[in-house]
Amino acid sequence: MISSLPIMLPAYAEIFLLCATCAVLLLDLYISKWKGDLAYVLSLLTLVGAAACTVAVTAATGGQTAYTFNGMFVSDLMANVLKIVTYLAVALGFVYSRSYLMDRGLFRGEYFALTLFAVLGMMVMISANHFLTIYLGLELLSLCLYSLVALNRDSALSSEAAMKYFVLGALASGMLLYGMSMIYGATGTLEIPAIARAIGAGSARNPILIFGLVFIVAGVAFKLGAVPFHMWIPDVYHGAPTAMTLLIGTAPKLAAFAMAMRLLVGALLPLALDWQQMLVILAVLSMAVGNLAAIAQTNIKRMLAYSTISHMGFALLGLLSGVIEGNAFSASDAYSAAMFYSVTYAITSLAAFGMVLLMSRKGFEAEELDDYKGLNQRSPWFAFIMLLVMFSLAGVPPTVGFYAKFSVLSSVVQAGQVWLAVVSVMFSLVGAFYYLRVVKLMYFDDARSDAPLAPRLDMSVLLSLNGLAVLALGLFPGTLMQLCFYAIRSLGQS
Repeated sequence: MISSLPIMLPAYAEIFLLCATCAVLLLDLYISKWKGDLAYVLSLLTLVGAAACTVAVTAATGGQTAYTFNGMFVSDLMANVLKIVTYLAVALGFVYSRSYLMDRGLFRGEYFALTLFAVLGMMVMISANHFLTIYLGLELLSLCLYSLVALNRDSALSSEAAMKYFVLGALASGMLLYGMSMIYGATGTLEIPAIARAIGAGSARNPILIFGLVFIVAGVAFKLGAVPFHMWIPDVYHGAPTAMTLLIGTAPKLAAFAMAMRLLVGALLPLALDWQQMLVILAVLSMAVGNLAAIAQTNIKRMLAYSTISHMGFALLGLLSGVIEGNAFSASDAYSAAMFYSVTYAITSLAAFGMVLLMSRKGFEAEELDDYKGLNQRSPWFAFIMLLVMFSLAGVPPTVGFYAKFSVLSSVVQAGQVWLAVVSVMFSLVGAFYYLRVVKLMYFDDARSDAPLAPRLDMSVLLSLNGLAVLALGLFPGTLMQLCFYAIRSLGQS
């Protein structure tokens, strides 16, 4: 019997990205004259082409949900929005990292090929409609990130960070896979909508479901970097070359959010009262540990690592606020707030790590907080961009970080968890200290060096636009917020 071929339209962007990445890999291997520059240009064109394919798929489907590969792959509005932001984040990362990589001899084809394969893994995770598809995308992403962290083979710090990341990542993947196997044993299926139907109908075996849920939440928490599964983040952020830290700290957070939505909301929503309690603990611990530990840091990459932990705790608040006493009537508002928070955090982190790359030069890593002393004297404009980024991370109006925090806290209050909102605000006030410390160093301390900053034109323009976007999205957040709302609403209509 010959089975019918799947309709490939929903996966056009993934197919294009795979073929283009293989072409980048082969051309870089056989054309040695413009090795790094060729891979750089082709990689940017690949991301532009993938974005065009995603837009074309959205137009062809009318923004409606479409499935392929026997329902294992889904193209919906949430997936397409997250993919577009992923392309943007990675493309900006390429531009920001160019001078940094060239100065350290890492501007090579394997960096671009591994990053593009990582993007493919993110895209598969974002569009997964089956447990095996999620795991396939997750492993493709993880293996590429392990390799990228260790790309600087001459650095013992990078090798150590990669080994820690690999060991802990393998442990987390094992927990996630074990949880999936238990869910399969309880429901008899690995397809996300079928799992939700089986649990909702009461045909699944409940004790096994709860055990499987615990392991799945642990796996999701590791990928988000939530406490107590956060141990890898500070060491990996610190040990990896800053270009790789930028990648790890931005786009994969979007894929992790999508994975959480597919697993917890798509498949396990009937168990929301159970995983909601787990997320409350994870969120509070993440905000506490992240903000308190960041105060003691003198290395800006480690400070931003602990900052990431606290921000992922905030993102979890949106996920846990979607179901109120078993009713999901405010789910769209809460989940869209969490999506908005994840997207804006990725944009802000791009600018933060972009500034670290801008300050670094050949033979010098601008990783210590003292390196930012007197930045206003050296470059008032980029000191202003860094100020916007720090204000946004701290949640100071009128930056987008304030509106993102406000939308999440509104969902928490609407869910009746007023105490949780109060705790979140208190930890945000604690976190404001270490962000404002950077501003104080830039504007009120004397510079260590009088050398002016001289970034490449493309980096200067894009980083400036990135920083201004943090302000503009705070002043006019409505369009992006509505887009996130419609993207989440489309999940319920599929």
